[in-house]
Amino acid sequence: MVERTLVLAKPDAVARGLVGEIIGRLERRGLRLSGLKMIWVDEDLAKKHYAAHRGKPFFDGLVEYITALPVVAMVWEGPSAISVVRQVMGSTDPAKAQPGTIRGDLALDISNNLVHGSDSEESARREISLFFREDEIFSWSRPQERFISGQ
Repeated sequence: MVERTLVLAKPDAVARGLVGEIIGRLERRGLRLSGLKMIWVDEDLAKKHYAAHRGKPFFDGLVEYITALPVVAMVWEGPSAISVVRQVMGSTDPAKAQPGTIRGDLALDISNNLVHGSDSEESARREISLFFREDEIFSWSRPQERFISGQ
C-alpha cells in the first residue's frame, strides 16, 4: 500500500550537514520525495508537533531543541513508507540502533538523534498537515510518466 509520511531532519542533522545523507538513504530504499522545505519551527508549531508528549518531563526540552535551528521537513511516499522510514531511521536511542540505520551510524545520543518520522498513518496525516499545505506536495500517484521516462 502506498503511504505518505513526514520526516524531519532535526537541527543536529542540519548543523552537521547530514541532510543529503538522510535523503540518499531514503531514496536508496525506494521511497520518493514528495515535499521538501527548510523551515524554522516556532514554539507554537513545536508544541503542536509534540502534543502527544505534553505534560511529560522532557516536553520543554523537545520544544527548545526543535526550535534552536532550522529543520528540513520532508514528505516521503511509497509502499509501507511509514514502516520503511522507521526501519531506516533505527531506534530512537542511537546506542540501541542497529548499524546501517541513520541513528546507528550517525546519531550522537538520544537527545541528538537526527531525524523524526511519523509512527502511524494517523500521525503522518496530522504531522504532514502541520508542515505542508496540500499544494506543496507532489503526488507520485498522478500520471507523470512522460517526465520520468523522458518522453
